[in-house]
Amino acid sequence: MPALEALVRAGCEMVGVLTQPDRPKGRGRQIAASPVKTTALAHGIPVSQPQTLKDEASRAELASWRPDVLVVVAYGLILPRAALDIPRLGCLNIHASLLPRWRGAAPIQRSILAGDTTTGVTIMLMDVGLDTGPMLLRKATAIEPGDTGGSLHDRLSMLGASAILEAIQQLAAGTSQPVPQPPEGVTYAAKIDKAEALIDWKRPAVEIERQVRAFNPWPIAETRLDGEQLRVFAASASFSNQIGADPGTIVAVQDDGLWVQCGQGLLALQQLQRPGRRAVPAADFARGGAQLAGRHLG
Repeated sequence: MPALEALVRAGCEMVGVLTQPDRPKGRGRQIAASPVKTTALAHGIPVSQPQTLKDEASRAELASWRPDVLVVVAYGLILPRAALDIPRLGCLNIHASLLPRWRGAAPIQRSILAGDTTTGVTIMLMDVGLDTGPMLLRKATAIEPGDTGGSLHDRLSMLGASAILEAIQQLAAGTSQPVPQPPEGVTYAAKIDKAEALIDWKRPAVEIERQVRAFNPWPIAETRLDGEQLRVFAASASFSNQIGADPGTIVAVQDDGLWVQCGQGLLALQQLQRPGRRAVPAADFARGGAQLAGRHLG
């Protein structure tokens, strides 16, 4: 929880933390606290876990804290106007895109899927719309060719932690200048559906590579080999084309990957996982026994 840790280290008076109720996690489905709750309790910060903020009773504890500012990071619950009005100076959201591009639930994955080369974080003064509030500041970073959803998330978390401190300092000093979002360039980052993880080999290799990267660590891109799920954790596209092979055909098995014909170009599958087994490099996967070249995925 980089943002919470940064606020604590900066000496901000943390009157409380809101997080969602504890939920079952892992294969054993044991009830577990969220990382933000664990971090807050470790610092002696009061924690509230309302199921909703839509009624006055559920907002009572938040109101009792009388906060100056509420910092929101991927909270997962809608904040109604009555909740937004509680903090004296407003609610600040750390959003993982350069607004107005990629408003919505999954800006990190959508930016990778779209082939964006730049993203960043926006500190936004929240209103009742979907990421429509005025912007206090934006900080950009490159999307590197090897970035996954996980690596980009971690980098943006650190960037957001530094940005929120700067925004709060400006707000406290009275120097903050909110800027309305322009109407041009608005895009929406819809929530990721697990069904999107299934690879369509008729698509270009470069698009499938972005799918693999965007969906790591969740939900993980997947295909089928002899009807069995095959998860793909890492892959690399080539613009060369294998003449005469149908999309989804494994055309070569090499140390650097299983090369698969796509609608355009080839894709080297570099890290793979069968059900109930650990993810392994392609070379180890190929040593598993059966002849792979010429077989079909999908």
